Amino acid sequence: MISSLLPALSSPLAFDVLSAQDWAETVGQLGVIAVIFCETGILLGIFLPGDSLLFTAGVFCAQTIGGVHFNLAVILIGTSLAAVLGGQTGYLIGAATGPRLFRRADSRFFKKEWLERTQGFLDQYGVGKAILLARFIPIVRTLINPFLGMTGYDQRRFTAYNAVSGVVWAVLVTMLGWALGDSLPKGRSIDTYILPIVAAILVISVIPIAVELLRKRRRRAR
Repeated sequence: MISSLLPALSSPLAFDVLSAQDWAETVGQLGVIAVIFCETGILLGIFLPGDSLLFTAGVFCAQTIGGVHFNLAVILIGTSLAAVLGGQTGYLIGAATGPRLFRRADSRFFKKEWLERTQGFLDQYGVGKAILLARFIPIVRTLINPFLGMTGYDQRRFTAYNAVSGVVWAVLVTMLGWALGDSLPKGRSIDTYILPIVAAILVISVIPIAVELLRKRRRRAR
């Protein structure tokens, strides 16, 4: 199903645990919002950090780190809107592009098999549940939106599912980061705390892909 996405996870840009804080410090609040939009809205954003950046932004809302502090309301509202608008943009791109997505040549940054696996993900969970679960799975959350637009899935239903999933994802992951930052002593280095937590988020994101890879190998063995 999504085991073919595993090679893409080796990209240091997508899953460099040590870069989440650097990203947040460098791009600032508006940059975080823009990255979330690009990661969920356009195919070129497929390797941008999503979960880890939201989590780190939440920590920056609770703590001042390196002189940088984020406003919680701005991050929550901004990233929620970015996630929803990004998903909607991806859907519209898919609707406008149509089957031409299938005819694109494979490259380092795009594999036609990813679309086929996305279809398997939808078949297994159903559209509503798949859209919500995909928010927490790297690469799948980028591909599922244009894929549904390409297949002509009802736009009103997609909009409803997309809105709920986008807000849930952005708020939940950001608030987890905020809760961690708020629980730590103010003014002390939090590197020893945030890096393991961000690493855990990335590992959890990879678990579904690893499980599917094991299932695929078992099926081949049979």
